[in-house]
Amino acid sequence: MAYSNYSSLNRAQLTFEYLHTNSTTHEFLFGALAELVDNSRDANATRIDIYSEKRPELRGGYMLCFLDDGTGMDPNEATHVIQFGKSSKRSSESSQIGQYGNGLKSGSMRIGKDFILFTKKDNTLTCLFLSRTFHEEEGLDEVIVPLPTWDLNTREPMTSDPEKYAIETELIYKYSPFKNEQQLMEQFNKIESSSGTLVIIYNLKLMDTREPELDVETDHQDILMAGTPAEGVKPERRSFRAYAAVLYIDPRMRIFIQGHKVRTKRLSCCLYKPRVYKYSSTRFKTRAEQEVKKADHLAKIAEEKAREAESKRLALEAKSGDDLSKESRAILRKAQDAAMMLRRDADMKRKIQETKQKALKEPKELSFIFGVNIGQRDLDGMFVYNCSRLIKMYEKTGPQLEGGMACGGVVGVVDVPYLVLEPTHNKQDFADAKEYRHLLKSMGEHLAQYWKDSNIAQKGIVKFWDEFGYLSASWSAPPSSEQRYKRRRGMEIPLTIQCDKCLKWRTLPFQMDAVDKRYPDSWVCLMNPDSTQDRCDAPEQKQNFPCGILKRDKQTAEDKQRELTEKIKLQQEKLQALQKTSTIKSATDVKKLPLDVSMKPSTVSSPQATRSSERSLARPRSPPLPSHLKNAPSAPPARAGPQRPTRTPAPPPPAKVEQSRVRAAAKPPPSAPKPASKAPAKTPPPSRSSRTPAKASPVKPAPASQRKRIIEQEDSEEEEEEEEEEEEEEDEQNDSEEESEEEEPQTKKSKMAAALGNRGKAVEKAPPPKRSKVAEASEKAPEQDPEKDTKNAQKGEAPDKGLLVEVRVNKEWFTGKVVAVESNKQSVRWKVKFDYVPRSTPKDRWVFKGSDEVRLMRPPSPISQTPDTQQETEKGPAPMEPDTTQPGTSREVTDSLVTMMRTMLRYFFPPDFRIPKDDVNSMTAEELVAFPLKEYFQQYELGLQSLCNSYQSRADARAKAVEEKSSNAEIKLKEADEKLQKLRTNIVALLQKVQEDIDINTDDELDAYIEDLLTKGD
Repeated sequence: MAYSNYSSLNRAQLTFEYLHTNSTTHEFLFGALAELVDNSRDANATRIDIYSEKRPELRGGYMLCFLDDGTGMDPNEATHVIQFGKSSKRSSESSQIGQYGNGLKSGSMRIGKDFILFTKKDNTLTCLFLSRTFHEEEGLDEVIVPLPTWDLNTREPMTSDPEKYAIETELIYKYSPFKNEQQLMEQFNKIESSSGTLVIIYNLKLMDTREPELDVETDHQDILMAGTPAEGVKPERRSFRAYAAVLYIDPRMRIFIQGHKVRTKRLSCCLYKPRVYKYSSTRFKTRAEQEVKKADHLAKIAEEKAREAESKRLALEAKSGDDLSKESRAILRKAQDAAMMLRRDADMKRKIQETKQKALKEPKELSFIFGVNIGQRDLDGMFVYNCSRLIKMYEKTGPQLEGGMACGGVVGVVDVPYLVLEPTHNKQDFADAKEYRHLLKSMGEHLAQYWKDSNIAQKGIVKFWDEFGYLSASWSAPPSSEQRYKRRRGMEIPLTIQCDKCLKWRTLPFQMDAVDKRYPDSWVCLMNPDSTQDRCDAPEQKQNFPCGILKRDKQTAEDKQRELTEKIKLQQEKLQALQKTSTIKSATDVKKLPLDVSMKPSTVSSPQATRSSERSLARPRSPPLPSHLKNAPSAPPARAGPQRPTRTPAPPPPAKVEQSRVRAAAKPPPSAPKPASKAPAKTPPPSRSSRTPAKASPVKPAPASQRKRIIEQEDSEEEEEEEEEEEEEEDEQNDSEEESEEEEPQTKKSKMAAALGNRGKAVEKAPPPKRSKVAEASEKAPEQDPEKDTKNAQKGEAPDKGLLVEVRVNKEWFTGKVVAVESNKQSVRWKVKFDYVPRSTPKDRWVFKGSDEVRLMRPPSPISQTPDTQQETEKGPAPMEPDTTQPGTSREVTDSLVTMMRTMLRYFFPPDFRIPKDDVNSMTAEELVAFPLKEYFQQYELGLQSLCNSYQSRADARAKAVEEKSSNAEIKLKEADEKLQKLRTNIVALLQKVQEDIDINTDDELDAYIEDLLTKGD
C-alpha cells in the first residue's frame, strides 16, 4: 500500500509534558548523571570532565557541565538526539551501554529543566538546545529543538535557510545562559581535542528547602546527594565520586570530577582471596527469545523481498525474449543483480535466525567472582553489571540474608550480557524480575560454596577480622588505623592503578612505605617500581583468579526412598493424632476425659519441631548436680508437691497433644491427697507452683467448682508452658550453630521425680504418714512468688540454667542469661542469650564453663534454687550459694575466696572511686559478686595510666634537662678548644719572633718545647 494512502490518518504526537514524564524514571539521581557518562564511554572517550560553573542568576546557582573527548556528532547524527527511542547502538552483539535512545533526554531533564549541547566532528560545530523553560514561556505543546551548525575553520553558519538559522540562534540567546555568538564559540573552544561533546545542564531541580538536589559546596572535589547523612548510607549513594569509581567493571576512561581525577576501581582486584566460579544455565531465555523472534521477522521480510525480486527478474527475462538491445540487457542485468543480492541477504538472515534458534537451547555461561572486602567489611553484597555497566549494588543473597556473620564482608561481582538479562530503561534494575531472582539465588549458592572454600569460619570469624584491625563488636565500625593493621591489609591486597597515558592497569608490588601513599592523578607506567611493567608498550597483566567448583550433595536412590518413607510415616502419625482428639462441648465431656490428658486443645506440631526434637535426642546429658544438692535428704511423700516437672526426651510426636501427654506423664503427682470420702473439703487447692496435673486414679472426682478451678489452673499452666517453649524455640533459632530447638535430656532429678511419683501412687493404698512440724509450718507459710516459682520450674533440671553471666565478645563484656547447657566428660558448655548487643553481633553464643570468656555476674536468686535446696533451706540455716562455675565448692573455700576478693579489692582500690574503700570490708559474698569490677578496673587503669604518664613526663623532663646540659657543655668545650688553639698559635708566633730559626709544626712539638723551656728555667 502506498504511503500516500496513510496521509489522511491520525499520527501520534510527542507533547512537551513528556519531557518531564520521561525524566521521572530516574528515582536514583546519580543514575541520571551516569546516563551522560555512559554516552561519553560509548563515544570512545578517554576522558570526561564533570564540573560546575557558578551562575547565581540561574535556578540552583550553578550549571552542571559534562565535557568529553569522544567522537562527537555531525549535524545528521545530532538530529538522532531529538528522536526519542532511536539509537544506532542497538544490537544484540554490541558492547555499548546505550540501547534505547533515551538516556540523554531522560537523564538531563531529571537533573534540570534545560540543557544545551555543543559537539565537534569533521570540521563542523553543532549546537543543540532543548529547553522546558522555552516551551513554558512560549506556551508550546510540541517539542521544538533549535539545531544551528557552523564551519569549524571559518566559524560561519552552515545553512541553506538564513531565516531558520536566525530564529534558532535568537531562541538560544534568549533562553540559554549564552547571550551572543561569541559566548557560544567560547563553549566550543572548551573542546580542545579534534572531536568531542560538551553538555551543559542548568535551571537545576530543587528540594522542598529550595536548595539544589546536588550539593557542590560541601566538598569542592565531589558532587554529593544533598540532604543525605554521612552515617548509615552506602558511600555510592551519597558521593558521585564513589559511585563513578565502581560504575564500570573494567574502566577504560578517565573520569574527573571538579578537576580532580576519580580513582576508578577494578572491583575484583580490591578483594581479599578472590575466587571465580563458572556458572551455566538454560533458564535465561527471555532476551534470547526476543532476539529469535526479531531475527525470524527480519528473515521473513528479506525472503519476501527476494521472492519479489526473483519474480520480477523472471518476468523481465520472459518479456525480453530475443530482444538483444543494449537497453533491455542493462535492465535485465540490473534486475538479476538485485535479485541475487536480495537472495543472498535473505539466506544470510535465515542463517542468523537458525543460529540464534540453536543458541536458544544452549546454556548461558557466567562468571561469579567472590572476595572479602577487608578494607570496609560492612560494604558487602553482590554487584551486578550489564555489559560492564553497574546495574545493582550491595544485593544481599544466600547466607547474607540471614543477618549473621556468615558470609559477612564478602563481595560478589558478575557481568551479565544483554542476551542473558536486559536492563530497564533507567539502568537501575532488570526487566525480567523472575530471571533476576534466579540469578541472585544461583549467586547465593556459589557464595555459600566460596565461604566454605575460604575456610574463614573454620579458623574463626572473629579471629579472622581481628587480624585486619576490626577490634570493635560493632559490625559497621571502621578498622583500626594503627600502622601494623594498615600494613597487614596492604600486604593482602596489592594496589592496582591505571596509567594516565595508555589506560592500562598495573599492579604495584607491595612496599612498606607505600601504605597510605597518595599517588598523583597523572600516574604513568614509568613510575612503576616493577621493571617488567614500567613502560606503556608492556602488555597488561591478565587477572588470574583461582577457580572454584560448586559441590552439590547428590541424593542416592536409597536416601530419596528413606526420605519419602519418613514423610509418609509422619503424615500417618498426624492423621492418627487427629483421629484420637475429641472436641469438648460441655462440662459432661470434661468429666469423661482421663485426668492425665492435658486440657489444652491439640494442635499438630510442625515437621521442623519434629526434626529439632530428633536432634535433641543425640545431645549429651546435662551436667551432674552439685554434691550438696545430690546428697540432700529427699522430701517425705506428703511434700511431693513442690517437685519441679521434668521434660523427658521422647520419640518425635506428631501432635502437641502427645507432647503434653509426655509432659503430664513425667510430672509427679500433687501433694498426697487424703481419700475423697473422708474429707474432700479439707483438701487444699493445688498451688500454681506445684505445676502437677492429676494422675488417673480410681479416686472420686473433686466437686465441680473445685474441678473447674483445677482445669482453669491446668489451662493456665499449659499456656505458660507453651510460652516457655516458644521462647526456647526463638532462642534456638538465633543460635549460630545448626540447632533449632533445645530439649533437655532426663537427669537424675527426673528419676527422683519418677520415684516420688511412684511413691505418690502407693499413697492410695497405704495410710498417710505423719507430717513433720517443719513441713506443716512451711505449708502454712505464704508463698513468696508463685509465678516465678512456676516459670523456674519449667526451665529444666540443669542447675546452671538461668544463671546471669557476662560474656566477652570482641574484648567487650555483655550481660546475658544461660538458656541451655551441654556437658560431656571433659567440659561443660553454656548457651548464653544476651540482654542487649549491637545489631551486628549474634544474640547468643556458646561458651565453655569456667573459661576466661565468661564470668558469673551474680549468684542465682533463691527462686531459681532446686526443690531439694529449698527443702534443705527450710530445715536449717541457709548456706551460701555455691559458685556454679566450679562444681561442688565447700563453704570454707567460698569464705577464703571472699576474703581474698576483699584483700585484692582493697589493695588495688583506685582513688576517688564511687564506693568507699571501707565498705569493702563489710560486703557480703552476693554484694562482692555484683561488685562493678568493669568500672573498678577501668578507673584503676585510668589512674595507673595517669601515674605512668606522670612518670614518663617526669623522665622526659629530666632527659630534656640532661640533654640541654650536655649540649651546653659541648658548646663550652668547643669554645675552650678554640681558645686553646688560638693561644697556641700566638705562642708559636711569639717564639718565632724571639728565635727565628725555631721550627714547630704540631701541637705536641709546641707542648714539648714549652715543657723543655720550663724545665731548663728551673
